[in-house]
Amino acid sequence: MMFVNFRRIRKCQCVQLMTTCLVLSVVMLFWEQLDNNRVVTHVKSYSYRYLVNSFTFINKSFIIPREEARSFSNFHYLLDHPDKCANQDVLLLLFVKTSPENTERRKAIRSTWGNETYIQNTLSVTVKVVFALGAPHAKPAEEEHLQKELFLEDRLHGDLIQQDFTDSFHNLTLKLILQFHWAHNRCAHAHFLMTADDDIFVHMPNLVSYLQDVARRGVTDFWIGRVHRGAPPIRRKDSKYFVPYEMYSWSSYPDYTAGAGYVVSRDVVDKIYQATLALNASIYIDDVFMGICANAMRVSPQDHVFFSGEGKAPYHPCIYDQMMTSHGHIEDIYDLWREATHPQVKQRTSGLIGRLYCTAVKLTLLCKPYYFNTYPCKAAFL
Repeated sequence: MMFVNFRRIRKCQCVQLMTTCLVLSVVMLFWEQLDNNRVVTHVKSYSYRYLVNSFTFINKSFIIPREEARSFSNFHYLLDHPDKCANQDVLLLLFVKTSPENTERRKAIRSTWGNETYIQNTLSVTVKVVFALGAPHAKPAEEEHLQKELFLEDRLHGDLIQQDFTDSFHNLTLKLILQFHWAHNRCAHAHFLMTADDDIFVHMPNLVSYLQDVARRGVTDFWIGRVHRGAPPIRRKDSKYFVPYEMYSWSSYPDYTAGAGYVVSRDVVDKIYQATLALNASIYIDDVFMGICANAMRVSPQDHVFFSGEGKAPYHPCIYDQMMTSHGHIEDIYDLWREATHPQVKQRTSGLIGRLYCTAVKLTLLCKPYYFNTYPCKAAFL
């Protein structure tokens, strides 16, 4: 009997050993594929974020002498409007990150959600919309032509804020610093600052109403958008967002909001400004640098379900009713603006029947497997 039991135990151990070896073999075989899919890097990142979380050490490692930090902001203005906010009660200073050649995108924004006259006359608040950009990067003759076009555009609209660093993806952090420094020096009394891409759609009536309520409540340390928590650096050299170990050696970024669009209160503007005077801004992922600055100043981002990530929000009146931002809009921005701000949207979505109908619609539109970067499923119940 004992002999039989030992045989059973030995057989069970052999099966366990073989199973373990098989699993390890499969993992080793597909390790590279798993890592390409960022499964492994995300596990490491979340472990670092939620178990280790030594971001204080990371913050200290980014501190550099102030003279060196100034090199990231010590650029000359090619176009500037220092009196843009003067003698006005500005609810929101809205910076749109743009490139010199994106003339049509700027035109579309001025004609739709970024039209200051519409906002003032219809919503009875002052919102200042300006465009942040660097110097054109092209052949000398093309650069000269583009810059002349920018001078003419700015003479007509008076809303371009340009410094003489090269406008490129790898200088987005310089553009972020430009925004916070300009806001601190030229428009410090604005209640809120928003930074947004030039292919974003902002539902200005909804955003203004929301920010007015926040301002009435006197909220401070306010930073809201689509929050990324435990995001890992991308180490693939073929990626646009590749960050080498020499630039950032840790497994996880501090929490940050998607750069497509987020809002901060004026006290946070001052804190981020102060952080940029002491931190190394060589990391060129601007929203990550924002997270590093905020973490150093002990400011945490708050998630708002109707701020989009990298994706477009679904087209439907039940979505427009609570929409704040949606990303990836260029050709459709005129139609979306007209439909999203139509008075019938509020009529169709109000009342008990309207709310029940919209809950069912949003469940259908938002609660789908692998539906990322726009509004989450829980937005259906709000």
